[in-house]
Amino acid sequence: MPRSATSTTHAILLSLAAAFAPLAQAQTQAAAGAVRSEKLSPIDQQFLQDAGQAGATELTASKLALTHASDRQVREFAQRMIVDHTKLARNLDVIAKRHGITAPPAADTAVIGSLQNLQGAEFDKAYIEKVAVDGHQKAVELFRKESEAGNDTALKTAATKALPIIRHHYEMAQQLAKKAAS
Repeated sequence: MPRSATSTTHAILLSLAAAFAPLAQAQTQAAAGAVRSEKLSPIDQQFLQDAGQAGATELTASKLALTHASDRQVREFAQRMIVDHTKLARNLDVIAKRHGITAPPAADTAVIGSLQNLQGAEFDKAYIEKVAVDGHQKAVELFRKESEAGNDTALKTAATKALPIIRHHYEMAQQLAKKAAS
């Protein structure tokens, strides 16, 4: 390529780079600003962490119940928990990802560990107590608190919509516990 053509090409490339530099800088600043402006408050971060762990524990324990439980009603309850908590987890995951939180929550290993080696009636009793009743009692309080005091509108709305379902789960768990005690 002749020297003048090379100089012309360089000049065009430099002009294009100069023309697009403000656009690229504005996009970078907007993206950085969006991440900063969407940072969750400590209350909302804690809610996402606690709700995620509670949901993961519920799902893992309920899947165990499908094969370890002897009582048909316990297995039916577990199946319902898998369906409902999977939907809830998806909703919370979408909100978490909007805020840059991509790590999936881990189940409570103490609860899952205490259930893994149990079978039949022994499993039923432990699952009803630790997951169905205690887990939902804690979840009701967690979601109530977020629905009242959360700062992120999407999380607050999700918690408010989920609360009646979780309260219903807690009532179902209490009925299951009464039946098992009789």
